[in-house]
Amino acid sequence: MRLSISQITTMTQSFADDLDAYREAGADGVGIWEMKLEDDSRERFRASGLEAATAVPAVPSILPLPLLKGPVDPAERVEAMRAGIRRLAPFEPPCILFLTGPGPGHERETILEGIRAIADEGRAQGVPVALEPIQREFAGFWTIVSSLDEAAALVDEADADCGLQYDSWHLWREPLEQVERHRSRIRGVHLADWREPTRKTNDRVLPGDGAIDFGPILDALRWEGLYDLEIFSDPELPGSLWAADPRELAARGIESLRRTVSSVSA
Repeated sequence: MRLSISQITTMTQSFADDLDAYREAGADGVGIWEMKLEDDSRERFRASGLEAATAVPAVPSILPLPLLKGPVDPAERVEAMRAGIRRLAPFEPPCILFLTGPGPGHERETILEGIRAIADEGRAQGVPVALEPIQREFAGFWTIVSSLDEAAALVDEADADCGLQYDSWHLWREPLEQVERHRSRIRGVHLADWREPTRKTNDRVLPGDGAIDFGPILDALRWEGLYDLEIFSDPELPGSLWAADPRELAARGIESLRRTVSSVSA
């Protein structure tokens, strides 16, 4: 069992503070976000002794995202992602994830071309890339694929060397047969729990504090890589994890991951 924390979880901290907090919490790795990188980040990362989990480029999608700033032109966005892959590859993550972005059907060819270009860059840099499906309730903000089946079909249509990213918050209600069907294509795993009732478009809680039954999911995944905690929220919401002290959240997060994963593997 190896555990990590994706840097968006402690959004307000610097890259260096994240490394210190995660190591102190007992994490084995860090999910690196390009937006947090500084000039000395690679040296600090190497000195930390932590592994890299799934990495996320500063521009994460082919089509524009209504809730995030960035270029409007898909070609510019793909070039930004390719630059992000080049910047993140030296950290040797197991994969760099990306999203399609939301769009009507006539933009499908634009998405397919983008997937091919992203996969080509990943291959050139020696790092896998992985398409992440986003759960259906909020797909209109993020994606055209909301299941592993849909994501795999899109990658196959693009005929691209591209894996898949599994996120429990997005896919916990999808049939587990899909996990079993596409297990060999999964390159990274994000874990977070579903707040019931949920709030806004991405307000998560720690594993074990929400509605997800992780046992069947983890049994189906048979994951041997880093289990990466990824928390999104809004600090203005009551009880938001983004309003918590980042070091305390890191410690609580690793303990929640350890308890959740060990309960299944026991």
